[in-house]
Amino acid sequence: GSTGGELREVIVSYTDGTGILQLYRMKEDGSVPTQLTHSKRGCRMPACSPDGRKLVYVQQTHQGLSLWLSDLDGKNAKGLIDGGRNLVPSWLPDSKHIVWMNTQPGQDPSRNSQIHLMNTETGESRRLFTDPEQLKFSNSMPVVSPKGDRIAFVSNRSGNMRIWVSELDGSNARQVSPPEKDYHQAIKAPIEQKVPAWSPDGKWIAQWEGVEMVHLSKFTGVRNPERAQMIAATFHVWVVGSDGKDRRKVGRGDDPTWSPDGFVTRA
Repeated sequence: GSTGGELREVIVSYTDGTGILQLYRMKEDGSVPTQLTHSKRGCRMPACSPDGRKLVYVQQTHQGLSLWLSDLDGKNAKGLIDGGRNLVPSWLPDSKHIVWMNTQPGQDPSRNSQIHLMNTETGESRRLFTDPEQLKFSNSMPVVSPKGDRIAFVSNRSGNMRIWVSELDGSNARQVSPPEKDYHQAIKAPIEQKVPAWSPDGKWIAQWEGVEMVHLSKFTGVRNPERAQMIAATFHVWVVGSDGKDRRKVGRGDDPTWSPDGFVTRA
């Protein structure tokens, strides 16, 4: 908790009484939950604006995965983007613009995706990167630095999914956290990187690294518990300086986030 032992508030996605994912606001120990959405098909991936006033999230519709905006209490909800498959929205520091990934159907959404930018006040949106060289590759899971001058994202431009950092327009892109090895010989699958997350001071980027879940038996159809254990054992969270230096392993886990005081938390 924060100073004085007070519990912070969080917004999470979990199933309601009918098994549909809804958004809830609660204390970080899970107490005092308030349901914010009442969706027919489900809501997930909530992101609070830095000024603490707005919420953007993904809502499933009959057309795909749409983006919605509401007040922090769930009121005044309106659709921002309706068609297509839109995932992982996150805010720029100005609490006005968002970035997200627009992806094509497939097993792994990161394989065929482009990053988009929107002004949530005017509804204007466009593809974030304009350089034709950038658009030859998949770009996904975008997060903008706390200062708003750089973006970390996942791309397959070097072959496997890796964490890249560039200017906001996509220029000066470089891989920041090259792994020790690109391929896991025993599992016979590539090592991938996903889920970049900036530290509050913008000096560090946390990320997930391991063999992707698409190699598990529920996706391959081939039952192999031993291989599944080996795959799960590769899941680690790493941290690297935003300049690409001082890469270090934090420990086992997935989906890293940062606490406001600069500690990495992992699922």
